[in-house]
Amino acid sequence: MSPLVLISLAAILLWSLVSHRFERWGVAGPAGLLLLGAATVAWDVPAFTNVLDSHVAEKSVEVILAILLFVDATEVKGGVFGKEGRVIARLVLIALPLSLVLAFLAGVWILPEASIPVMVVIACVIMPTDFSPAAQLLRRKSVPQRARQILNVESGYNDGLISPLFGMSLALAVLWTTISRTPESELTDEAIEKPVLEFLVSFANAAPSTLLAIVIGMALGCVVGFAVRFARQREIASDVGARYVMVLLPLIAYGVASLPIFSANGFVAAFVAGIGYRLTRVRSTEEAGIDHSELLLVDEVGVLAANFVWFMLGGAAVVVFASGFDWRFVVLAVLALTLIRMLPVYLSLMGSNVVRADRVFIGLLGPRGTATIVFGLLAYNALPDDEGTLVLAVMVATVVGSIVLHGVAAPLALRRRESARQS
Repeated sequence: MSPLVLISLAAILLWSLVSHRFERWGVAGPAGLLLLGAATVAWDVPAFTNVLDSHVAEKSVEVILAILLFVDATEVKGGVFGKEGRVIARLVLIALPLSLVLAFLAGVWILPEASIPVMVVIACVIMPTDFSPAAQLLRRKSVPQRARQILNVESGYNDGLISPLFGMSLALAVLWTTISRTPESELTDEAIEKPVLEFLVSFANAAPSTLLAIVIGMALGCVVGFAVRFARQREIASDVGARYVMVLLPLIAYGVASLPIFSANGFVAAFVAGIGYRLTRVRSTEEAGIDHSELLLVDEVGVLAANFVWFMLGGAAVVVFASGFDWRFVVLAVLALTLIRMLPVYLSLMGSNVVRADRVFIGLLGPRGTATIVFGLLAYNALPDDEGTLVLAVMVATVVGSIVLHGVAAPLALRRRESARQS
């Protein structure tokens, strides 16, 4: 194990000891881990770059995202779409595609030197929503209950829907870069065989692999969920056993989907496994969702995994600034966090039973967190140095901007609003 990895583990151990006190003082966990990661990596940036650009790092962040997607799916209460099927359908089928298109167009305008495939990758990286940078925000009493439920469900579904599109666009970007940058004299069949095959497989299997992942995830989730319900009702399994099951299931779903015989999307399989598990686990019971006693371990594993992702973001920020930071990254990030999110959400909910105030609130709240970081790290790992660094820079600017906007500015605004109402 490299010294940098050991130092990283020790840094996160230290943060685990003191995080509660810092959070009580109002310092958000993601911000603290980001600063800790930056301070740890700053002494040896090349070493961190080598770790970040490795196969082990790539697989590690993939497994982390699979766990986090599973957690998102299991925490929804009330049916597949949390009793908000029509609203969620509008958000993921209208608002999300429109946001991706607007993010792509904004990127082409702001960063014209980037290739079209890379801009598609960037759009997929910066648009998934995740409430880890603003977890406390959703718990505030001033946040409408319905808006809170809609945002929770939407954040899980848009990550699961973007992941196959991200995989296909990343394969296209790698192929495009290989062909466009390889001198004609060196453009042999052997040189382009691997990226061409990867793209063709990704493109041809985009729909089939996603459908297969849904089948695998739903089958595993339903079977395991039924087994846990059966065992718990007959007191065969304990709370501890059920907790272990919930940690292992997303890993199994991701692993089975990723087997060469299937070559399905492991992210989608893990997310759908969470849906299937939740539906069968609480079926024929009076509970709207899985009991906290069973969710406890997978929640904590998800938090620990997310801590590693936020720590890596701090190191990625150092890499970006060492490579030269461009103010245009901030412009694109601000647009992605505001207009590119708000306008599609508002338009998609027009004519629905969501009141105007809630439409504005849902549009304003679109934090970017672990999914954006993981997609950005995967793109950095797969693309050439300059294009990978470009995606990494936009990702860092977007997530750091989200921490400031949704983790600091929004709570302050809501706190002042609550104080004004009380007075």
